[in-house]
Amino acid sequence: MFGTNFSHTLAIIFITSVISVVAFNNSAVMNRLLMWPPAVRRGQFDRFITYGFIHAQDGGIHLLFNMVTLYFFGRAIEHFYRDYFAGMGFVLFYLAALIVTILPSYIRHRNDARYMSLGASGAVSAIVFAYILFAPWNKILFFFIPIPAILYAMLYIMYCIYAAKHGKGNVNHTGHLYGAAFGIVATVAIEPSLLNAFSHKLLHTQTSY
Repeated sequence: MFGTNFSHTLAIIFITSVISVVAFNNSAVMNRLLMWPPAVRRGQFDRFITYGFIHAQDGGIHLLFNMVTLYFFGRAIEHFYRDYFAGMGFVLFYLAALIVTILPSYIRHRNDARYMSLGASGAVSAIVFAYILFAPWNKILFFFIPIPAILYAMLYIMYCIYAAKHGKGNVNHTGHLYGAAFGIVATVAIEPSLLNAFSHKLLHTQTSY
């Protein structure tokens, strides 16, 4: 779609950034798009996706972090997914990740009118962990310190489990975990041979992707 040179990653970043900035300045847009269980129960099922295209009004830090991460990791693996589903594999993977990462939280809070959620962090987490399957020893910046991707994955999972258990911050840490799991499971489901390739790469510490 749109030719092989058209970047779906950049398209998602552009659309998300525009919608987020509009929502920053328009509470009606923000309230219509975020995940809010009572609205879903009234039939607004699009919120399972739209919540990922708006971000917290924190000076743009939430949006910037997610989009920068998406830019680097999405571009690195987009070509793999684009070989599937008539060239739309990456877009479908991203949208599916949004649904999968919010669904457990929706089920848990479906009767809670005070619950609201927004942001692309879960889907971005799926992309980062899919990338790790391809390149476990490539470096990822962790508080500006380059560490192997596989080490980052372990630290990230341990932190999310701890934070989810202890309620650290107003962040959907459980959603991040589901996103990470979805990134791995969906990618392996598409190409099962990646598991053997990943195992092989773990035994060889050279840059692998």
